[in-house]
Amino acid sequence: MSIPGQATTGFAILGRGIARRIRVHVKPPNDGARDSKKHRKSSLRTNLSHLFLPTMQDPERVVGGSEPDAGGFDDTGDSYETSAPLTAPTAPPAASGLDDATKKAVDNVLYSDIGVNTLLNRLKQSLASLRTFSTFLKKRSNVEDEHAKELRKLSRATSSDIRSPDSRQDSYSRQFEAVNSLHERMAENGLQFALNLHQMHEDLNQLAFDMERGRKHWKQTGLSAEKKVSDAEAQLEKARQKYESLAEDLDALKTGDKSGGRHFGLRGPKTAEQREEDLQKRLQMADQDYQAKVQYAQQERQQLLSTYRPQAVKAIQDLVKECDSGLSLQMQKFATFNERLLLGNGLLISPLNDASSPAQKSMRELVSEIDNDSDFSSYVRSFSGKIPGRGVDLEYKKHPTLVRSQPQPVAVQQPYRQPEPAPKPMPAPPVSDYSGPYDTSPRQPQLPAQPPSQFPMQQYSAQPPPPQSYTASGPPVLPAPSFDSYAHENSASDHSMHQQAPSEGYGAPAVQHQQHSAPTASGAYGRAPYPNGNGGPPPPTGSVVPSGRPDTRVFGLSLDDLFDRDQSPVPLVVYQCIQAVDLFGLDHEGIYRVSGNSLQVQELKAQFDRNAFNVDFRNPETFYHDVNNPANLLKQFLRELPDPLLTSMHYSKFIEAARIPDDLLRRDSMHATINELPDPNYATLRALVLHLNRVDQHSEANRMTPTNLAVVFAPTLMGPHTGQMSEAGLQPKVIETILQNALQIFDDD
Repeated sequence: MSIPGQATTGFAILGRGIARRIRVHVKPPNDGARDSKKHRKSSLRTNLSHLFLPTMQDPERVVGGSEPDAGGFDDTGDSYETSAPLTAPTAPPAASGLDDATKKAVDNVLYSDIGVNTLLNRLKQSLASLRTFSTFLKKRSNVEDEHAKELRKLSRATSSDIRSPDSRQDSYSRQFEAVNSLHERMAENGLQFALNLHQMHEDLNQLAFDMERGRKHWKQTGLSAEKKVSDAEAQLEKARQKYESLAEDLDALKTGDKSGGRHFGLRGPKTAEQREEDLQKRLQMADQDYQAKVQYAQQERQQLLSTYRPQAVKAIQDLVKECDSGLSLQMQKFATFNERLLLGNGLLISPLNDASSPAQKSMRELVSEIDNDSDFSSYVRSFSGKIPGRGVDLEYKKHPTLVRSQPQPVAVQQPYRQPEPAPKPMPAPPVSDYSGPYDTSPRQPQLPAQPPSQFPMQQYSAQPPPPQSYTASGPPVLPAPSFDSYAHENSASDHSMHQQAPSEGYGAPAVQHQQHSAPTASGAYGRAPYPNGNGGPPPPTGSVVPSGRPDTRVFGLSLDDLFDRDQSPVPLVVYQCIQAVDLFGLDHEGIYRVSGNSLQVQELKAQFDRNAFNVDFRNPETFYHDVNNPANLLKQFLRELPDPLLTSMHYSKFIEAARIPDDLLRRDSMHATINELPDPNYATLRALVLHLNRVDQHSEANRMTPTNLAVVFAPTLMGPHTGQMSEAGLQPKVIETILQNALQIFDDD
């Protein structure tokens, strides 16, 4: 890029004094350095035009652009677009010329014997300053570039978050989007600013390279001329001393001074006449040499003072001025770019509007237009078409048959507390009607000896348990809740179908259940509410309710006893606790490591011991909205087993397998030992391990890796360590190996 017309045209912003200085500085000192000087002159003018070309085109405005409302750097990075005409900043006037006395003092130093060295040292300082500012520009460019890129990245990520349906919409999203777009445009301004600083850094490096090359050239040329004169003067001084010494000897010989001693030649002692003649010859030769040295020194000094020294001084002085002027120019460009960056960002935040251009809103005005009340009402009104119809009236009506058969109730119903279990277990548990989580079928009339139909129990409901119903010859029968987890709420096939079949013993009809389970979220709970090994509901164990209350304890009983009583290979307490953690605790930090409320855990334990079928952990109110309570309840149940889950009989086999260094062999050995476990232990371990595998899949949120889970569950599943203390770390190794190979040991079906 070149500057048309006079060189001073491009310096309207900085003032004519700076233009005059730089126009003088770019003159080549001689023909030898003309090419390099032309190159520097062209480079300098290119830099000047790069900065001030917009001013040459339109001195009234900084520049006009395609987006007068936005403000920002153009494609070349030379100017900033504003919405209104701006007065270009002007540099302070150039300093006045030096007075005659100062100029004379400066010339005395420059054209003295130390002038060249002084200028070389001054040029060295200028180069050091040039490199310092260049390094500053490079680092500042990197900082601005990184800042602008991070700001642009943040702006684009925020724009995606604003459009997300999880975020507020309406006026908030519109105004925030406008504010965010301002940040993206400020990021573009920052990127252009960083690019300009990098270009200035490269220009300064090129200028420093040229100045260093010129300094080396003139250092060699100027100092060689100075050295040549100093050498001539040194030879002159030696010739003068020799000449004066011979003249003194001749004078002493003529005056008869014999202090010099006797003089001997090759043929014996010389006479006075011989000595005088010899001195005359030597003195004549010294005189001629002295005169020649004087003439040579005078000639070299004259040539130095008239040609070489002024040429070197002029050239080095031009280099110093060019280096200093280039540095000043780049610093002025740096100040200008900073002003444009800040001015551009300021105009983005608070634009200057005029009548000729459309009004642009400031950031303050954009934010003030957010209407929270309107957004809230708009959001709520959007759900007007989704209001459900009013359900049936919630009213208790006693069946006429119960009124006739039992005019007075046997016991008073307690909504949240069940009767204490009898100390002596009954041969068969009571039969209760069973329904899915959303059984909305109307109740059918029942025979006097038949239990009433099950009231529907909504998932996550906060209502008290269903009312108790009384048979003709036994204690109250409680309707059983559904534990089919992860069932889809909108599935019409979730309703249970009831069929009556003749029962044995008392003639009262037994109830059979056929539950259609919806697909599950993870495949772990795709079975019926009460898992019994083959995925179906527990089979009926009796036809009528016995006269005594059965033993409903859960804690402290062996898995075999629970299986014989409930016909469920996985105890209900294990099933319920796993279900609670799967629903509410997979992302809970420290699950199974953080303790729950001990009083609440004991209350939950008592509820399971009273009647495990009435506990439903799908409702978080059941465990007091603290998922750590069912997690600790599960560990307490496993700790209170009479025999650990992995059994004492197989303890040594697991420990020996943990000592195997090879991972595959260790896994296969433990797999074989697990297959030897009793059926209830195997089923319970399978459900627990697959559940802990799901916990591990959320370890980024809950921080519970297989190693952490192994430390927590090792003494719970294997019991206290019975070997040496040095082998205590093998228990966590057993559990960690099982958890790491959960899907290889157990099929997740």
